[in-house]
Amino acid sequence: MKSSILNKIKVVSKSGYMPEYATEGSAGADLKAYLPDKPVTLMPGERRLIPTGLFVELPQGIEAQVRARSGLSIKHGIGLVNGVGTVDSDYRGEWNIPVINWGSEPYTIHNGDRIAQVVFSSYIRAEFEAADEIDETERGAGGFGHTGI
Repeated sequence: MKSSILNKIKVVSKSGYMPEYATEGSAGADLKAYLPDKPVTLMPGERRLIPTGLFVELPQGIEAQVRARSGLSIKHGIGLVNGVGTVDSDYRGEWNIPVINWGSEPYTIHNGDRIAQVVFSSYIRAEFEAADEIDETERGAGGFGHTGI
């Protein structure tokens, strides 16, 4: 059974790169760098916004979660500055990926390289209600490691 969410995606790059699923079972679609003029070399510890040339219209109630690619992370130490980025449904600017080189060697990103992945998810907006107290639970205020694990 196939499930999909239709997104209107307007590509303004001359390359025409679109998010692309690598396999039938992929949850994330790969996002490619749009660097037609020259590659970008990230030195260890350096952060840069890498353009994709994508402008996306998301339906209300859908967010795009931009995530690091595991292969780039483990092989080269390339990740996202903010861990996981959220693109809101009302954002209409170009998707630029905030990458960081956590590795010990320079890393060069070329035009068309897969630099991140995007997962689409529905969300619920909360209505906040001021209260003097909240209900108790068995866990209570037990934080990290409170279960002994």
